[in-house]
Amino acid sequence: MYSPTMDQPIRVEDADRATSETGQHEHRPSTESNLVGTSFTRICHAFIFDTLHPKTRIRENLFIGNIGDAAEVLQNGSSEITHILSMLSSASISIFSEWRSGLIIPAKEIKKVYVGAASEDDSVDLSSSALSPGKLLYSLEYAGKEFKLVRMAVPMRDMESENLLDHLDVCLNFIDKSRKEGSVLVHCFAGVSRSAAIITAYLMRTEHLSQEDALESLRQSCEFVCPNDGFLDQLKMFEEMGFKVNRASTIYKRFRLKVLGESYNRGERIDSSKLGADPGLPAEVSSEAEAPSDAGNICRTAYRCKKCRRVVALQENVLDHIPGEGETSFDWHKRKGGNPVNKSGESECSSVFVEPLQWMTPVEEGALEGKLSCAHCDARLGYFNWSGIQCSCGSWITPAFQIHKSRVDISAV
Repeated sequence: MYSPTMDQPIRVEDADRATSETGQHEHRPSTESNLVGTSFTRICHAFIFDTLHPKTRIRENLFIGNIGDAAEVLQNGSSEITHILSMLSSASISIFSEWRSGLIIPAKEIKKVYVGAASEDDSVDLSSSALSPGKLLYSLEYAGKEFKLVRMAVPMRDMESENLLDHLDVCLNFIDKSRKEGSVLVHCFAGVSRSAAIITAYLMRTEHLSQEDALESLRQSCEFVCPNDGFLDQLKMFEEMGFKVNRASTIYKRFRLKVLGESYNRGERIDSSKLGADPGLPAEVSSEAEAPSDAGNICRTAYRCKKCRRVVALQENVLDHIPGEGETSFDWHKRKGGNPVNKSGESECSSVFVEPLQWMTPVEEGALEGKLSCAHCDARLGYFNWSGIQCSCGSWITPAFQIHKSRVDISAV
């Protein structure tokens, strides 16, 4: 295993690089805290690379490891490993040199794939994903001694807000292909969270295991693995979607809306390609829109503007929510009234909440909140607010794109 030893003291710069990768120890406001931080990072770095596992076999031709394991294979070669899947904050091979000064890993690019760009790899459709257009999805290269290894590098940070879900297909496909051609090492920085999340997803798909059972199976080989909570939530969605990333499902659309909301809160402009297709456009114009999840169901529910009859949403655009407690949810500003025994219909929602759609001009223009008006007759249909809106049932929806039922007719198309 490529790691410092007791005879090779950890240098301050190495410790700083280690904690920079994991997101710790970024701000040191004083000399005193600098000294404390330096001691702490030395201890952390020593623990990570002196006491954690060497690369560990999970299944036939499938290994998990950390950056030290990957560096050793890349520098010295391996009789076992033929492919490497790197899950680090940067896809560049230079990250190994940044982690360990003087370590040079030769690499020869095969290709780089960006979100939204034309690619020979059409096995994964990212047109309706939550990833930003132009973002590097992954790079593929020959690397290491005599360029004998094939390395896929996926840029990903170990943060709960990171989008794991939209990277699963390319990662799992690479693992499948690599195991057929040889053996693959899946690694991140410490071999604890990102690589563990990818292998957990792989076991879920290939062995039809629940998220909990797949993680438990992985821990039988590597007891310390611990994907962060955000990754675990996304793996649960992966399970609920049938071990695939179904971008037409309500589960994924809720996830995409959450990602869009976080992007908006960071001050990023929401690209119009990330908004749902306008269901009111002629069929030939909206032919690239997602097909409904049940393609065999000819009859589809549509929401039409009551004034001009333009279709403003389809049932597959609606994002269901768990009803609140009705009137009691508003007790802080509303006086109780009515028959306390007869509560029938009290929690019925007076609105539907939908994904943001391309006819919602104020949303595309970047407004925080505002009215939603029909694109044809300008009749008011509802309201939107990236910070959220409380439904009449009492549930708080964030972000919220609300259409009042009283302003639309519901019919079949």
